[in-house]
Amino acid sequence: MYSIDLNSDLGESFGAYTIGNDKEILKHVTSANIACGFHAGDPVVMEKTVALAVQNGVALGAHPGLPDLVGFGRRKIDIKPADAYAIVLYQVGALKAFAAAQRISVQHVKPHGALYNMAAKDPALAEAIAKAVYAVDPKLILYGLAGSQLIIQAERLGLSTASEVFADRTYQQDGSLTPRSQPNAMITDEEESISQVLRMIKEGVVRAQNGQDISVRADTVCVHGDGMKALAFADKIHHTFELQGIQIKSFC
Repeated sequence: MYSIDLNSDLGESFGAYTIGNDKEILKHVTSANIACGFHAGDPVVMEKTVALAVQNGVALGAHPGLPDLVGFGRRKIDIKPADAYAIVLYQVGALKAFAAAQRISVQHVKPHGALYNMAAKDPALAEAIAKAVYAVDPKLILYGLAGSQLIIQAERLGLSTASEVFADRTYQQDGSLTPRSQPNAMITDEEESISQVLRMIKEGVVRAQNGQDISVRADTVCVHGDGMKALAFADKIHHTFELQGIQIKSFC
């Protein structure tokens, strides 16, 4: 039997701004990546999102990003590995405090946006992030792009990992995601998205932009929670997995 974790990036509202539909998305996923205040989120939102996740039986994860609230953490910043270590340590520690206050453990860490994509290719940056996660709690699972340096460096340090795939993003021949700045980076057709993720889970391959199939490991699927059709898609992908006999569960 196939099994998969469904994760979503949540808690990205802050101050007077509401982003996404966390309350409804949490009914369809098994793991929540909660923003920790650097790219999005704030203490009040973090506390509320942790509570919502607990109510829905969804595993908690920290979603640390670059210190770039204006750019939503999606702009590249020339950050040194030592600085990456410190900001990840800081953000994961913050989420652990909110989790501890509600008597629940944090399951995983998934870097956000540009930090995630930069670390996917940069061994030193990936190692710094993995070391920060290990320093907080060596039992934490590090989520990273399948086949990326994040996965390689985390496993080298002895961390458990979850290889992540994306239903709504296209892939390059080297296994990286097509940058959002380029055409066709996003898949907007639901049927195409579902077909892609089913192949990744069942066949271990994904069709790259050049038309070639490349190997990919799928432990967890990201379902973005801030798109216009995010809720409908989360519901549909959850239902499709059930029909396909794919067990949906977290790593807890």
